[in-house]
Amino acid sequence: MRLIPIYTWTKGIRNFDHRRRKFYNQPWSQGVILLVCVVIAMLLANLPFTKEFYRSILETEASILFTFPSGKDVMFPRGMTVEKFINDILMTVFFFSVGLEIRREMRNGELSTMKKALMPVVAALGGVIAPAVIFAVVNHGTAASSGWGIPTATDIAFAVGILSILGDKVPISLKVFLTALAIADDLIAILVVAIFYGGSINFGLLSIAFALIVLIFIMNRLGEKREWYYFIPAIAIWALFYYSGIHSTMSGVVMAFLVPMTARYNEAYFKRKRIQYIHRLNEYKGISTSSLEFPNGPQRHCLRRMSTISKESIPMSYRLEHTLEPWVNFLIMPLFALANAGVEIPDVSYFNVFHIDPALGGVSMGIFLGLLIGKPLGISLASFIAVKLKAGEMPAKASWKMLIAVACLGGIGFTMSIFVDTLSFGDQAPEVMSKLRDMGKVAVLMGSLCAGLLGSLLITLVNKIDRR
Repeated sequence: MRLIPIYTWTKGIRNFDHRRRKFYNQPWSQGVILLVCVVIAMLLANLPFTKEFYRSILETEASILFTFPSGKDVMFPRGMTVEKFINDILMTVFFFSVGLEIRREMRNGELSTMKKALMPVVAALGGVIAPAVIFAVVNHGTAASSGWGIPTATDIAFAVGILSILGDKVPISLKVFLTALAIADDLIAILVVAIFYGGSINFGLLSIAFALIVLIFIMNRLGEKREWYYFIPAIAIWALFYYSGIHSTMSGVVMAFLVPMTARYNEAYFKRKRIQYIHRLNEYKGISTSSLEFPNGPQRHCLRRMSTISKESIPMSYRLEHTLEPWVNFLIMPLFALANAGVEIPDVSYFNVFHIDPALGGVSMGIFLGLLIGKPLGISLASFIAVKLKAGEMPAKASWKMLIAVACLGGIGFTMSIFVDTLSFGDQAPEVMSKLRDMGKVAVLMGSLCAGLLGSLLITLVNKIDRR
């Protein structure tokens, strides 16, 4: 038997790790993973030998049992299942990450000035209003009428991923425009969820949460920069939101706007300390019994201090955004897709998006047309009005044909649309609510797929026409 040398194994592991990191760094990688998770979830929910197992996993109890000395047992949070853990806790981290991104863009990015922000914000508003109107017209007076918010969101991961695959066919200015639009769209979607898709509000708990928010804001203004002083109140605010009727994920957005955006140490302090510790590293060089040892004990202390000062010279919001990004993109979002995209399809009528049920309405049609037609129509029309009124500027080196083609990618709803779908139709009977939500998810997947294909096709055609 021939033995494989150990260095061959380690070389293979290093190559695999390199390929894994290269894949993760691709802008389209998150979209690919989400798509794979959607397919897996659909299979798990519909294959006869897996669907019971799939549902049982999602319905497994996930609350923590606290036993007090008095013998009293308390479950927290009450009624928490694996599915609710993903949608109410992990998605709070997702919304926190989105909030950090929005805040960064508002501070020094594409939404930082009125001139930069106006065009994508106006376009995002148009891209929210038009699909909502189409859905409302199709479903007016039916059981599905409250789901108007489902087709209003754009999934930035898929949209940007497709743009990256298309490469230089799209001007950079339009890529920036779509990214800024998607960020503004996320902010509007967050407001829609907070205002229209909460439950009955407990104003007592909400008042306590508001008082905590004010205290954290004051703490921020006084210059507190330590993470634990924000993390512990964040848990309390989440719990207060969870039981007050405001959707708990909104606590993530609130906390994103409260964490400090200024560093604990300024540039002058960092440079001064760096020079001091570099000098000390040289001074401590000969202290060790072995002159070849690096770092020796005193040098390790210097390096630890340099590491701490370097870390604290980066604002907390940027550190958190950088730390959370891989966890959100490659764990939380795939788990969300696995938990929410698994729709049991009892018959092929779920795929007939143009069917209108006399009792349930046309939830599928409203979502499908909202994403495929409403989104690009609203984005393009709002952009045209903004340019003609001189309230915004056309992206550089971009034609109206290409802008309309790129606007079609705004119809890729997926993450936020499915999330809003999971909150919709709560005013209906459980059986009706469940069916409407399942039909809505299928329509979101089909509408997003068609919008992505249409946008890619139009971009390719417009690019060929412009090059002639």
